[in-house]
Amino acid sequence: MRDYSHPETLVTTDWVSQHKTDPTVRIIEVDVDTKAYEEGHVPGAIGWNWQTELCDTLRRDIISKTNLENLLGRSGITNDTAIILYGDNNNWFAAWALWQLKMYGHKDVRIMNGGRKKWLAEGREVTKEVPAMNPATYTVTGFNDRYRVFLRQVEKSMKEGNAVLVDVRSNDEFTGKILSPPGLPETCQRGGHIPGAKNIPWGQACNEDGTFKSFEELETLYGTKGVTKDRSVIAYCRIGERSSHTWYVLNYLLGFPSVANYDGSWTEWGNLVGAEVEKG
Repeated sequence: MRDYSHPETLVTTDWVSQHKTDPTVRIIEVDVDTKAYEEGHVPGAIGWNWQTELCDTLRRDIISKTNLENLLGRSGITNDTAIILYGDNNNWFAAWALWQLKMYGHKDVRIMNGGRKKWLAEGREVTKEVPAMNPATYTVTGFNDRYRVFLRQVEKSMKEGNAVLVDVRSNDEFTGKILSPPGLPETCQRGGHIPGAKNIPWGQACNEDGTFKSFEELETLYGTKGVTKDRSVIAYCRIGERSSHTWYVLNYLLGFPSVANYDGSWTEWGNLVGAEVEKG
């Protein structure tokens, strides 16, 4: 992992095993399957529900400043706590949580490389016990809006060609064959992709064991599609979670200077009246 641009944002399963009782560290599990945590988790880990705790349940938006402060506070997290995130499905939602935490300015957020899949494959200890947390005080001190873009910015970039758009969905979604992955409800009226976007499915950044591919492999994966450091990048998917995984890879592992996540993504674009769409 030393070859990555920011290896300090990753920890190994060994590191987590050695630090799971460290009072300066808080381990958080965020899964696609919100019931997975209850079936067994890293001892001392807290489970966050992405559907109810990491988003605004009334507006289609990320978690609010006040709700984030409350979530972190009741999780026993202060501004100085090292937050270690992991989850199922190659850390898909762990990366989404990290993206939000970095926008709100938390300094020390890391991902357990390989996530839940690697931890279980190695036969490491799991528990169903939910740890009791001493409440803490957390204060958000700023917001980094350069990590996020909205519809008008994407439209401007598409027309002016000043950023490369990376669609991280499956090829079937990209071509318009299907509207969304099976079993996921948020959808759109039309299939396809934003004109000019490059299709690099998010999961291609990971090895079979759930760990991230090497720096050289990742550089080749994106570079062969014209996604290089000298260009601004906007990643999107269906509702912004898978693209946050690609945002993490490009920003922290490859060290791209300008990467943003369009979390409106295809659910927004595919429902717009008059928006340009490409298929195939």
